[in-house]
Order: sequence, then C-alpha cells, then structure tokens
Amino acid sequence: MTGGTAPLAGRTALVSGGGSGLGAAITSALLADGARVVITGRNERNLKETASRLGPGVSHRVCDVSDPAEVAALADSLAGEEISVLVNNAGIAGPVAPLTDITADDWDEVFAVNVRGVFLMCQAFLPAMTARGAGDVINIASVSGKRPLLRRTPYCASKMAVIGLTTTLAGEVGPLGVTVNSLSPGPVSGPRMARNFHLEAERTGSSYEEAEAAFVSRSALGRMVTEEEVGAAVTAMLRMPGLCGADIDLSAGMVAR
Repeated sequence: MTGGTAPLAGRTALVSGGGSGLGAAITSALLADGARVVITGRNERNLKETASRLGPGVSHRVCDVSDPAEVAALADSLAGEEISVLVNNAGIAGPVAPLTDITADDWDEVFAVNVRGVFLMCQAFLPAMTARGAGDVINIASVSGKRPLLRRTPYCASKMAVIGLTTTLAGEVGPLGVTVNSLSPGPVSGPRMARNFHLEAERTGSSYEEAEAAFVSRSALGRMVTEEEVGAAVTAMLRMPGLCGADIDLSAGMVAR
C-alpha cells in the first residue's frame, strides 16, 4: 500500500454495481483516496450520470456480472488497465415472501447476480493480480447473511455464500500476494430502507416513524449506517495490508459477535 495523503494514488479500482447507491459511495471514497475507478452496471444512464458527477477519475462500462460473455467482454475491454482493486458490489434484493411462495426462477436470479457475479468477476480479474503478486478484492456481503431476516431467504442465503466464497478464495490467492475480504453492512439509510418502513407501517398499522424507531432500536448506536460509512470502510480495509480472509461487520451495532 502506498502511504501519504492519497494511499491509493496510482491504482485503478473496478467497482461493480457502481452506478448508484453503495457502489457510487464506494467509488467516491476510492477517488478521495487517489484511485482511478472504473464502474460497471447494467444501467448505462446511471453509470454515465455517476461518472459525470464524480469527475474525470471515473470511467464506466456496461456489464451484467451474471453473464459470463459480458464479464469476458469487460475483461477484454480493460486489458490495457492494471486493475489492482476489485470491489464486487453488484447485487439485487430479490423477492420479499415466505420461502414456500418463492419460485425457482426468483431464487436463481438472486444467486446469479449476488454469487455467480462475484465468481465470474474474480475469475476474470484475479489472474492478472496473481501474476503481478499483488491486488485486493473486497466482496460486499451483508449482515443479513448472519441473522434472520424473515421472508428474504434467497438474499440471506446468497450473502452467506459470498462470505464462504471470500474465506476460501483468500486461502487460494493469499499465498500469491492477493488479499480477499468481505464487508458486511447492516441496514443502510436510504430509499430502500424508507420503502421497507412504509411497507412495515402499512402491515402493522403504525406510523412510518414508529416503524423506523422499532427497527433502529435493535442497533447499539440507535441508527442505521450510511452509504458514506460503507465507502469509508472499504478504503479503511484497503489500508490494512494484513487483512485477508476476513469478514467485517458494519452495522452500527445491529449485529455483534
């Protein structure tokens, strides 16, 4: 790792799902630490808007990480870049329903993006890292993989799979100079959680404020984490060269182990 005020200066990071939300926040944090960032995603408009907003240090490529052909094409298009940081952030929430009401297609779609996408991206970009004997991979998992989240079995199972992939892959490529870790955010404040609070308020006959208060009361800090905190956690992990095979909880105390 480089020291100084820009610890990631001279490095290029690739962030999947970088067009909005957590991906955009992670990209912003990487830029602030001096990295150049390539963002990918399925929505070209979001990618263009985020790249334009964040400035000339960001470029974008359209890619569905669940599609082997598109990931291979992405790797080919970046053959001239030295991708030394890979952040596998792309993911979908999937259905909200009891397991008995979830279709096999729903289940497969969640695993295709959340797990196969991580596998394909690592498979495409790890060989160059291991050949150089240096690189960092951070997979975005979730505390939902480690605690009950009712009516969300595909999502929870997929995030636990990401953690298992991370720890095993770290053992494979760590001896070759590449670190692999996962970051497990807790609930992140923003539009997705706001929608959940509205739905919970309707379901229970409570107000939005009551639904939110009941939820955050389970957190030691009495709040959710922010997108900016997730971005800061990613760059903090990249400043810890001894970190490998770890899964870091960032939940404001929602999950404590």
